[in-house]
Amino acid sequence: MSADVKARVKKAVDELKENGVQPCLATVLVGDDSASATYVSSKQNDAKEVGIVTRDHRLAATFKQNELLELVQLLNKDYKVHGILVQLPLPNHIDELEIITALSPLKDVDGLTPYNAGMLQSGMGLLKPCTPSGIMELLNYYNIDVAGMDAVVVNRSNLVGKPLSLLLLQKNATVTICHSKTRNLNEKLYNADLVVTAVGNRQRFTLMGDMIKEGAIVIDVGTARLNNKLVGDADFESVKQKASWVTPVPGGVGLMTRAMLLKNTVTAASIAKEMSK
Repeated sequence: MSADVKARVKKAVDELKENGVQPCLATVLVGDDSASATYVSSKQNDAKEVGIVTRDHRLAATFKQNELLELVQLLNKDYKVHGILVQLPLPNHIDELEIITALSPLKDVDGLTPYNAGMLQSGMGLLKPCTPSGIMELLNYYNIDVAGMDAVVVNRSNLVGKPLSLLLLQKNATVTICHSKTRNLNEKLYNADLVVTAVGNRQRFTLMGDMIKEGAIVIDVGTARLNNKLVGDADFESVKQKASWVTPVPGGVGLMTRAMLLKNTVTAASIAKEMSK
C-alpha cells in the first residue's frame, strides 16, 4: 500500500521536474536522540527513492531557541525548499509550539501549524498530519467505508488522535476519543466497529482479541519494545482471530506515515509552483 503512494509521488515528482521544479525537503534534527536520528535517516532515504532532494540540518542539543527560529525563517524564505520537517520531540529548553508556529504553513509537511490545524478542522486542509492521513489512505485503498461506523480512537494527541478524529468525522463516522482517564474503556472498545489505538506502552495498555467484537477493524499505531522486539498496542495473534482487518507492527501504519510525508512534500512543491505563476 505504501508502495502505491510512493509510485504516485514519484510520478508527480517527475512531472514537476519536467516543469522546472525540483521538490526539496529540509529536515531539522536537534540533539542526539538515536530514535529521532533513525527516523530522519529513513525519511531521507524514502525521499531519495522517489526523486525528492533533501537538505539535512543536524544540530547540537545545545542549539538555542532563537538560533532554531532563525534557521526556520531562513528555510521559510528559501524558494528552493518546499517542505520543512522539524523532528519532534525537541530538547526541553526549546518551546515546540513556538517553533511549529514559526513554520510557513505552505511548507509545513507535518501539518502541525495552527493554520493547518485550523484548516483541517474546517474540512479544507491541504497539508494534513501524516499518520492520520496515512490511516485514511489505507481505509480508502481497501474500500473500507467508515460512514455510520462507531469508531474509537485511543489517543488524544495533536499528532494522531485529534486530527484523525476530524478526518473520520468528515467521512461520516461516529467518533469517540479515549485516553488514560476514560471510564469503561473496555465497554467502548467492545462496541466499536473501528478501533484505532496509539498508546505505545504495553505495560499500560495491550489490546487483546477478547476486547473487540467479531469483525471489528483494528488499526494499530502504537510502537513499543517487548522482549527486544518492536510491537504495537495490539496482541496481533489474538486480535487477528476476531478482527476483519488488523494492521501489523512493524510494516503497517508506520510505512504509510512515511509515504504521506513524501506526498505532502510534493503537494507543497505543487502549491509553490502555482503561486510563482
